[in-house]
Amino acid sequence: MAINYKHLFFDLDHTLWDFETNSKETLQDLYLLHKLKERGVTSFEEFFEKYTIHNNKLWQRYTLGYVKQEELKWKRMWLALLDFKIADEVLAKQLSSNFLEHLPTKTAVFPYTFEILDYLTAKGYQLHLITNGFEKVQHAKLERSGLKHYFKNVITSEGSNSVKPSKDIFDYAFKLAKTNAAESVMIGDNQDADIQGGINAGMHTVFVNHIDAEQHIESTYVVVDLMGLEVIF
Repeated sequence: MAINYKHLFFDLDHTLWDFETNSKETLQDLYLLHKLKERGVTSFEEFFEKYTIHNNKLWQRYTLGYVKQEELKWKRMWLALLDFKIADEVLAKQLSSNFLEHLPTKTAVFPYTFEILDYLTAKGYQLHLITNGFEKVQHAKLERSGLKHYFKNVITSEGSNSVKPSKDIFDYAFKLAKTNAAESVMIGDNQDADIQGGINAGMHTVFVNHIDAEQHIESTYVVVDLMGLEVIF
């Protein structure tokens, strides 16, 4: 099947760029910078746990089109603070601003990221990114982590005015890459955004199951780590 593939579209966060590690480091920096313990946030680990829950829920709603980008950015902080009975909108928005400034400076990627991108580039595949992340932040992540030069096109939800799993963002990506669904594969960790999105666009898909999640959407291929892509391509 792989013989006809020419264009590989990757997701960024949680697929190549280790969002969990990088966001935790960033929030730990902000926890100390803003002296959140003195404000009533009893421990960083509890704060990170609460933030993660709210962030995941808001991203899911953003993907479905129920939440706007600006609301997502600060409300995840606001809701996490409320869990500690801190109703401070100014602080929430300051944390949000600082988070988006500091997060792209973190550079952790998943094991074998550079090796697989080198391998795929050497084999002649055209590599692109399709991400629901924010335009400025995602480009900064790519620049700082040394990933930027691998990708011919970087398509963000902000830049395309559409969100995975909508077919619109993939049609926009095909137009930029001058390709079509038959020549393309979507590679990502999020079943609802990446895999369902690829299916909506008529593409073959690779589910990168780093965390051994239960599969609820059937993909063309499944790998447990990035090294597994060598078997497919």
